[in-house]
Amino acid sequence: MASRFLIVDGSTRRTSSGPGRLLVLVYGVFALSAGAMATVQIATKFDRAPEAYLLSAFAAVIYLVAAVGLARSGPRARRLATVAVLIELVGVLAVGTLSRLRPAEFPDATVWSGFGEGYGYVPLVLPVLGLWWLWHTGRRPA
Repeated sequence: MASRFLIVDGSTRRTSSGPGRLLVLVYGVFALSAGAMATVQIATKFDRAPEAYLLSAFAAVIYLVAAVGLARSGPRARRLATVAVLIELVGVLAVGTLSRLRPAEFPDATVWSGFGEGYGYVPLVLPVLGLWWLWHTGRRPA
């Protein structure tokens, strides 16, 4: 009987299968959204809040790397996705905390400021889901 999960290296399931496809899509949309926002902000008003705009650009790169890592198969792609999602989690927690404690240092919002409140808190939930999915698909299939 064929398994509904594709086996990559004999021990794990593909991260881009099943619900992982939606996760890859959301990461891709966030990469495009954060990247477009950062590009416009950097091009038009960089002197207003350079740190915030560069943080948004960095977030876009992290989202893109996570999407690529989750979309591809194999141990290297899994490690890449794991590192990107961990960086994302640390970033959203650190920037979210700093933006709450020192709002004057964040005159314009970033993707991660306020724990992603401008994006419906998806940036806070997304890395948790990403890490759970990486753990879930990394277990040996039954």
